[in-house]
Amino acid sequence: MSEEYDRLVETIKKYNQKFDFDLLFSTYTFAKSAHEGQTRVTGEPYIIHPLLVSRTLAELELDGVCIIAGLLHDVVEDTPVTLEDIEGKFGKEIAEIVDGVTKLARIPYTTKEEQQAENIRKMFLAMSKDIRVILIKLADRLHNMRTLAYMPHEHQIEKAKETLEIFAPLANRLGIFRLQSELEDLSLMYLEPEGYKRIMEELSAKWDEREASINEISTNIKHKLDDLGINAHIEDRLKHLYSIHKKMKYQGKPLDEIYDIFALRIIVNLVSECYTVLGQAHEEYKPIPGRFKDYIAMPKPNMYQSLHTTLIGDNGIPFEVQIRTWEMHRVAEAGIAAHWRYKADSSQTDAEASKAGREKVYSLSENDIKLAWLRQLMEWQKDLRDAGDFVDSLKMDLFSDKVFVFSPRGDVFDLPNGSTPIDFAYNIHSEIGNKMSGARVNGKIVPLGYLLENGDIVEVITSSSIHGPSRDWLKIVKSGQARTKINQWFKKEKRDENIVRGKELVERELKKQGYSYPQLFKPEWVELLLKRYNFQSIEDAYSAVGYGGLSASRIVSRLADEYRKVNKIDQMLNAALDGKDALKPAAKKENAPESGVIVKGIENCLVRLSKCCNPLPGDQIIGYVTRSRGVSVHRSDCVNAVDSIEDPDRLIQVSWYVDHKVSYLADISIVAGDRGRLLMDITGLIAKADISLHGINARIAKNDFAIVNLTLEINNTDQLDNIIRKLMNVKGIINVSRAKQ
Repeated sequence: MSEEYDRLVETIKKYNQKFDFDLLFSTYTFAKSAHEGQTRVTGEPYIIHPLLVSRTLAELELDGVCIIAGLLHDVVEDTPVTLEDIEGKFGKEIAEIVDGVTKLARIPYTTKEEQQAENIRKMFLAMSKDIRVILIKLADRLHNMRTLAYMPHEHQIEKAKETLEIFAPLANRLGIFRLQSELEDLSLMYLEPEGYKRIMEELSAKWDEREASINEISTNIKHKLDDLGINAHIEDRLKHLYSIHKKMKYQGKPLDEIYDIFALRIIVNLVSECYTVLGQAHEEYKPIPGRFKDYIAMPKPNMYQSLHTTLIGDNGIPFEVQIRTWEMHRVAEAGIAAHWRYKADSSQTDAEASKAGREKVYSLSENDIKLAWLRQLMEWQKDLRDAGDFVDSLKMDLFSDKVFVFSPRGDVFDLPNGSTPIDFAYNIHSEIGNKMSGARVNGKIVPLGYLLENGDIVEVITSSSIHGPSRDWLKIVKSGQARTKINQWFKKEKRDENIVRGKELVERELKKQGYSYPQLFKPEWVELLLKRYNFQSIEDAYSAVGYGGLSASRIVSRLADEYRKVNKIDQMLNAALDGKDALKPAAKKENAPESGVIVKGIENCLVRLSKCCNPLPGDQIIGYVTRSRGVSVHRSDCVNAVDSIEDPDRLIQVSWYVDHKVSYLADISIVAGDRGRLLMDITGLIAKADISLHGINARIAKNDFAIVNLTLEINNTDQLDNIIRKLMNVKGIINVSRAKQ
């Protein structure tokens, strides 16, 4: 048992003595066994990572399901363990959370950015069903950022940027300041190391003076509150570095002009005491005009509540005071996680809970979690076909600064900064937006493109003669909600018009990128495009472009990728088939071909390993020049290849690259007498041989024979033959053979 496991147990015991520690230990041993032999880039055993992720979750006082899922969050992605294994041993709820955290794999993507965008989309879909998915992901990202120093520089920049653009803002939107601030500071350290260092040096130079001043003020306020009979906890707080950096950079201020670097946080028991403390603080120290914010009366969207005021100390040093109750403080630190607490015993009374030293806690219900924004977000984005568009819209809607406006009845609405009356109208209801003819702000008629400001009172003017939005509105609106609802209207009402408009936009984009329609719109490429975006016809694709669900540039770029690949390959292949040898042999390349196959006389050739026979290094192979998809490689004894080759002149010599290290998928079929533990013995042997298992299908045939089909990741035929020999020694196995389709 490790020290990190013991620390996890101690952290849980601080808030939940009734935790199922037997389940925790069995989960720990299961995860440790699954990750056996794996190490992190730090050199530590891999199991340290899930342990520290789970400890972060425990520090947020999350429930048992979340902590157990945290321990298991990487086993499906990094070990032979499957989701079915997780569900069988730990239940469906935990398996679904682990699946939500697990990245998509083995899906062909054009770019790494596209793959990451799809992973983010998957994560948000899972998060909309169970918020614990993102809590685990945030804890996972935090530990990865803490150990980022061990990664290559390019990886550091990539992860820090993604953290700053997606994960830190998400922690903010969920109100988890504890995670947000550290994620932002760690990102800043890698993205702008000089700025990070400069702020640290300036803070250190002024530290002693500021600390002495804050301590003096804290002592003074504490005495005054004691005299009033208010039991207050006072602590000092240093503004985190990224917030300081952002103000210095975007407001052009030196460090001396940032007033809330040092702050006092005063925590009391009652809301009424918050305002009493505020009055006493203003009586003792001079407040700076315009620097008071009442987030108790008007909470932030992430549920944050507190009073903020900035004062001037006796020595002229400005400082901020934050005043809140203990419950507000809990929410401020842990955000949505503060509402996801372990289930209290139904027999526990409020008095018993109080005696135990904390409030009675309950499991999170639909109403408790105030996550309507997330469900709305997923609803708004469902028509976006492209994951990249989804992520761009996500950043705009979820992570931009907010502007707070009022309806004439006094209802508060938060919109992305830069929103217009159109955004406001669609935030109320689709029909309000669709029938909008104008708007009044603070009683005055304003243009539809007017930029709303905090405190504006907005009134939407509608007309029954208006039958839908204008396409020009798409250039004005800021929020993804408004843009999506406008697009939905055009999608539903104007399909024929959308098809015509979409085709025009695609043709315009073709011209812009220097292509013609016949060049790119080959039937086989269009088929790939339709399959990628789940369209039934090219008209569906044009319609999506027409109503804004997919950009014309993405359509053209995808087809252009196919054109460039095939055009370059066909030139090289035709040259090779004509006997031209102007190109250097691929065998002389410094870098191994990606496929592991050398095509004689050609470099950088598109090669596809045929699925009908799954050739592996060690097999005798033949190459066939297809008409539009490069070279198809078959085993020499593949019946399908021999029967399907139409033109023998298109055969080309191919061979394996000797030092190639990339692995391949191989299918094997096992026939055995049915017995208990058969699958366990088979998978255990494969795991012991350090071979990754990518698929398994088992069934019982007639005469009680078990048929087990496996997909293994191997390097060559020698490795495959070796595992086949070992499997033949397993009790009950009658035959093991390499599968053919």
